Amino acid sequence: MKPYMQMDRDELLAQKAELDEAFKTEEAKGLSLNMARGKPGASQLALSMPMLDVINGHSDMKTLLGNDTRNYGDWDGIGECRQLMADMMEVKKANVVVCGNSSLNIMYDTVIRSMVKGVNGSTPWCKLEKVKFLCPVPGYDRHFKITETFGIEMVNIPLHEDGPDMDLVEQYVNNDESVKGIWCVPKYSNPTGISYSDEVVRRFARLQPKAEDFRIFWDNAYAIHHLYEEEQHQILNILEECEKAGNPNMVYMFASTSKVSFPGSGISAIATSLENMEFLKKFMTTQIIGHDKINQLRHVRFFRNIDGMKEHMKKQANLLRPKFEAVIRILEEELSGLGIGSWTEPKGGYFISFDAMPGCASAIVAKCEQLGLVLTGAGATFPYGKDPQDSNIRIAPSFPTPEEMAEATRMFVICVKLASIEKLLNA
Repeated sequence: MKPYMQMDRDELLAQKAELDEAFKTEEAKGLSLNMARGKPGASQLALSMPMLDVINGHSDMKTLLGNDTRNYGDWDGIGECRQLMADMMEVKKANVVVCGNSSLNIMYDTVIRSMVKGVNGSTPWCKLEKVKFLCPVPGYDRHFKITETFGIEMVNIPLHEDGPDMDLVEQYVNNDESVKGIWCVPKYSNPTGISYSDEVVRRFARLQPKAEDFRIFWDNAYAIHHLYEEEQHQILNILEECEKAGNPNMVYMFASTSKVSFPGSGISAIATSLENMEFLKKFMTTQIIGHDKINQLRHVRFFRNIDGMKEHMKKQANLLRPKFEAVIRILEEELSGLGIGSWTEPKGGYFISFDAMPGCASAIVAKCEQLGLVLTGAGATFPYGKDPQDSNIRIAPSFPTPEEMAEATRMFVICVKLASIEKLLNA
């Protein structure tokens, strides 16, 4: 079939008539499918169920150092869990603090701490006339919601195949004192699946911020979330690169096991310089005496070490890969050559990014909802929920079964075609 842009009005109307019938057929099924968020599927969660049996009422609850995990202490996490998370994040144990079940919680706390107490003794952000954050787009909606909550001005930075537009990042960071941070998902980025190149990481490390309290918020959420054993993305260690460049305090790195073990019942961690950590410690030790050390011990005894965690993630990949491949296959079969959409083909992470014709994303999402297919809201991958092109849609293949994912993608394709034709007919 020739591209829609090359069709005359009669051809477009003929296509629309066929699609209207297909839409009615799907609507009559009364299906309910959800691929709005990156939730692990039931089969993935089942892989971690034995973790619940590694500790029981008869277990030795002491750490390798002999500390009792049932009691107070180890505010920064038990040693063996700090080592496990350090290995997952590819940093030194000394730079890691293990927290609760959510890395998003740590990010929120880090922003509000900066707002109220400043950064390592700097003026609290709430006392400044203006505070800005750079936001690579399309990006992670929950990052943007944190900065929006505190009235921080967000600036869109285009995300390329090798990472953010670093010319623009350098222009803002090196010259504007009100720029205090940037959100980053450096590996298998949400939602595009791209990973930052070595040169991009080095340019981050070599930034010369106008603001002494500028920080990179490096959310390495998908550090070990490969889909293909033979095509694993690797990125440079930002903490090491910042230290080499003479900027050891410039980055906060975050990670969790939310998509490794159990979302909501995993463990999270922050890694940063020792100087940053001393500042954080003053407030963290006031906020909490210690996080759930029994859960930390449970994770360590289940995974044992980073090799055990990686083996676990291979099993996860075997379950996820068919879902991603179903989406890509159907998009290629149904949309290639029509000129009405493009999509990423990630090698890891949890999402596929789809770009529709400008002005069509909202209509596509609305049509999908009519069919019982729930997608992430149009615009969610941009600050303030406003996609200037109304084009980007995040697809989350993880939760449905492969069969459901294939059906959902076919429904999605019908909606893409219909919305595109309607846009062209009304042009």
